Amino acid sequence: MKLRHEPFWLDRLSASRRPSFPRLRTHLDARVVIVGGGLTGAATAWSLAAARVPVVLLEADSVCSGATAGSAGLIREDAEGAFAAHASLHGLRAARHMWQALRRASLEFPSALRRLGIRCDAARQDLLTIASRGSDTRALRREYDARRAAGVEARWLAAAAVRRDAGIEAVGAVKTDATAFDPYRAGIGLIAAAIKEGAQVFERSPVARIRPGRHKVDVTTDAGSVTADLVVIAGASSIADLRQLRRHLHPRDGYGVVTAQLAAAARRQVGPRTTALRAAAAADDTPRFVRWLGEDRVLVSGADQPPVPAQLRDRAVVQRTGQLMYELSLTYPAISGTAPEWGWSFRFDETVDGLPYIGAHRNFPRHLFALGLGRNGPAASWLAARILLRHIRGEPAKGDDLFDFSRNLH
Repeated sequence: MKLRHEPFWLDRLSASRRPSFPRLRTHLDARVVIVGGGLTGAATAWSLAAARVPVVLLEADSVCSGATAGSAGLIREDAEGAFAAHASLHGLRAARHMWQALRRASLEFPSALRRLGIRCDAARQDLLTIASRGSDTRALRREYDARRAAGVEARWLAAAAVRRDAGIEAVGAVKTDATAFDPYRAGIGLIAAAIKEGAQVFERSPVARIRPGRHKVDVTTDAGSVTADLVVIAGASSIADLRQLRRHLHPRDGYGVVTAQLAAAARRQVGPRTTALRAAAAADDTPRFVRWLGEDRVLVSGADQPPVPAQLRDRAVVQRTGQLMYELSLTYPAISGTAPEWGWSFRFDETVDGLPYIGAHRNFPRHLFALGLGRNGPAASWLAARILLRHIRGEPAKGDDLFDFSRNLH
C-alpha cells in the first residue's frame, strides 16, 4: 500500500468539494485584516464579522490546509505541558487562570460549532494522559495533585480503570475531557460562516510587508494591499517584518499517521475504542496523541522535531511514520502488522513556556497576535478569537493580558 502524504482530514474531502477563494488583486480598506487562514484565523474572522467588524482574511496557501488539517482533531481542556511548571514560572494564580480559560474555551468551541450548524463530526471523548512506568507514574501523580490543589479539573485513574476504559496496560492516568472533531471541516465551516456575516477571504495571497502608521496599518501582498486599523497575525510569524518575534517562538515539524482499516481480530483485542490517549515518548519527551476514527482506523500524531529542509521532508515523513506505528504497536500489540495508509507532516511554532501568545506586543503598534498555539490545540484557537475580539471592541476581560508577550519579557 502506497503511503499517502496529504493530511488525512484534507484528503478525505475530495479536491472538488473543498472551497476555493480568489487571490487578492486589488486594494481594500477594512477595520481589521487577518494574516493566516488556519483554524485561529477562521475563528477570529467569524468572531469579528459576527460582531459587525469589517474584516479581510489573507491566506498564503489554501485555508485550513496546513497545521489545522495536520492536527489530531482533539479539542482539549488542558494546556500543553505541566500545570506545576506553569505555576512555578508564572505564579499559581496566573497559571490557574490560563488553564481555566483554556478549559472554558474547550467547552464553548464545540457549542459554537453546533450552534452554527457546522458538520465536523464533533463528539465528546475522554482523554487519558498515561504513564507506563513507575517513574512516569510518580511524576504524573504529582502533576495531578498540583492540578487538584489549584482547582484545575482532572481525575486520577488507577491501572484497572485504565484497562477498562482504554484496553491498555498502564500504571495510572490523568483523565480529562475532550471533543474529537474534523478540524478541516470545522475551519472551512467557520470561514463560510464568516463570509455570510460579511468577511472577505483571499487565498494564495502571501503577505510581503506590513507597515504600521500613526492611524492605519498597510498590509501588502504580491498582487494587492489592505489598509486597516489593525492587523491580526494568526500564525504567520515567518513574515520578514516580524523577525523580531522569532526569539519567542521555536518552529517544529509535527507528524501524523492514519492506519489502514483494522482487521476483525485486531478490533476484538484493542478494547472499547472510545478513549483518546496522550503519552510522552521516552526518546524525546514530546507528546503523542492516539484517537480512534470511523471505518476502524487509528490516528497517531506527534514525534515532533526541528524543521526539516524541504528536500528531505518526504524521507522524514516515512521515517516518522514508521516510528509512530512502532510506538502504537507497543501500546496496542494487536495492531502490530497493520499498515499505515496516510503519513504527513505539518509545521507549527511552540513558545518558550508552552503557552500561546495572544494579544499586543509593545514593539508592534497596530498589531495583535495569536502565535504559538501549536500543541495547545483548537481550544487555544477559540480562546484567541475571543480575546482578540474583546481587545478590538475595547472590552478586555480580567486575565486576558496573561496571554500576551509581557509574561515572558521580564
